[in-house]
Amino acid sequence: MLTADLLRHGELEGGIKYRGQTDDPLTAAGRKAMDRVWTAIRDEVDLVVSSPLLRCAGPARDWAKAAGIPFETEMRMAELHYGEWEGMTKEDIEAKYPGMLARWRSNPAGMQPPGGESMAALQKRVAGFWEDVTAHHDGKHLLIVAHSGSLRMLIAHVLGAPLASTRRVQMPYGCWSRISHRDGVSRLEFHNCQV
Repeated sequence: MLTADLLRHGELEGGIKYRGQTDDPLTAAGRKAMDRVWTAIRDEVDLVVSSPLLRCAGPARDWAKAAGIPFETEMRMAELHYGEWEGMTKEDIEAKYPGMLARWRSNPAGMQPPGGESMAALQKRVAGFWEDVTAHHDGKHLLIVAHSGSLRMLIAHVLGAPLASTRRVQMPYGCWSRISHRDGVSRLEFHNCQV
């Protein structure tokens, strides 16, 4: 059986924005929330896989080094590229693109932020990542450190849920979930566990 713990990065400096590929630093509280999850699972993890963005890769690399286990960056688990929405608050987006964000939040299928990545493209890269993980890491316990968009998409993929379901999965900062894969079947074991 393959076990994969999923960890969303912690709170970021600068408040809540659509960052995507913008790499703002973690707050002290954000890093501490991530460290709590790592402390709970560190003795079980064989491999740490992270989005290349520093809000994920910084802590992930530190943990792997301290534990003496392999660390890999994985571009396919980077956050959705928000194009012109990068760095904007929801109020900024609404002012510039009235009604678009509400439609996006309701059902992003067939939509993409202006100049950004489509949800279909995110879905394809996340599904390809999971296919590779299940093909090459049977019997391992992974920690995957990534973002709300890519992790929601991974959970939706595992559940065979439609694209719109990604907007109905709560994914707070420091969210810890677990998925498993056995005999060709992936399952969500738990979601948003608190430590």
